[in-house]
Amino acid sequence: MSASDTQLEKQTKRHKPSLLGIGAAVAIAVVAGMIYVFGGFSPDADEASGAPTVTEQQQSN
Repeated sequence: MSASDTQLEKQTKRHKPSLLGIGAAVAIAVVAGMIYVFGGFSPDADEASGAPTVTEQQQSN
């Protein structure tokens, strides 16, 4: 059962901010996922900083 009298133009105006928010959230999630997949959050970040790791410190003592 649907409404017999729908005003699409009025509904479009009312839902536009919500749809834009959903679209922005999806876009941010896609960008974050791509950064994660292509190495933006590397688990080997400590090696890139040049700081000695715990194992290297223990071996030097």
